[in-house]
Amino acid sequence: MLDRSPVRPHAGTARALRDTVAFAADVERLGYHRFWVSEHHGVPGVAGSAPTVLAAAVAGATSRIRVGTGGVMLPNHPPLVVAEQFGVLEALYPGRIDMGLGRSVGFTAGVREALGHGKDAADNFGAQVRELLGFFAGEHPGVHAYPAEGLRVPPFLLATGSGADLAAELGLPLVIAPVRGERALAEAVTRYRDGFRPGPWASEPYVVVSSVIAVADSAADARRLLVSEAWATVYSRSHGVFPPLSPPSEVLALPMTDRERRRLEETLDSQISGTAAEVGDRLGALIAATGADEILVTTAAYDQSARLDSLARLADLPALV
Repeated sequence: MLDRSPVRPHAGTARALRDTVAFAADVERLGYHRFWVSEHHGVPGVAGSAPTVLAAAVAGATSRIRVGTGGVMLPNHPPLVVAEQFGVLEALYPGRIDMGLGRSVGFTAGVREALGHGKDAADNFGAQVRELLGFFAGEHPGVHAYPAEGLRVPPFLLATGSGADLAAELGLPLVIAPVRGERALAEAVTRYRDGFRPGPWASEPYVVVSSVIAVADSAADARRLLVSEAWATVYSRSHGVFPPLSPPSEVLALPMTDRERRRLEETLDSQISGTAAEVGDRLGALIAATGADEILVTTAAYDQSARLDSLARLADLPALV
């Protein structure tokens, strides 16, 4: 499960972060294997801006589930600092920490300027990952990333398209979403497996497929659960701002342009939703097409209790047991 700490109107960012920590404990009780948090800067609808800090709070509120990041955006940070942060997490919660790494930079020019990095910062992502992993292995003479040096924090590379090739080259587990469709996803995964080079971090390919998923009593109820986040995504494309999640009833009553309504329907169509049987069939097909080792659920919703119920139904699907 990936939780971005979505903000809801009149609740505020502090409440969103506390909700994430409480939600992690609920997800652990459902038997999920991992709980990851994300990094977003200057986004009104997302409170998760400091993933390693939030991961520490989540790990402290849980006891079994693995906790990690989906991900730390490495172009925004010196690799030494990232290694030290994950070293602290692993020292405090040994055997429970995952290090998910992404290459995105700030969403807007103002955020990128405040972070001190331009769009081209992502061009050096491969070198940054190598440098980061080198700190864990003690490969930088004269510089020691304590307490990370000598520890084993599993790295995961978040990628779309060509990023899968970098994961294969570095011999790292791959996290990938069908942002360009399931056919392109399957092709990227095939390239990853074909080009994978075993190394110190993974001896064989490992694929985590990320998807928005909702399960409910009816297909209509499941689709409705996804409306709030889908609209926030559509709105961000038109206005450059990802807004707080609004109730589905309010979203559907908005005066949208034809283009916005079409984009909303296209976004919902690209996600996996339905009854348990319907979702089971779609997930089974996705797993068969990609050979996914894990599914990373990225669903956000205005109604937290409905989202938790969806996750409980999802956990019981035969395709994932």
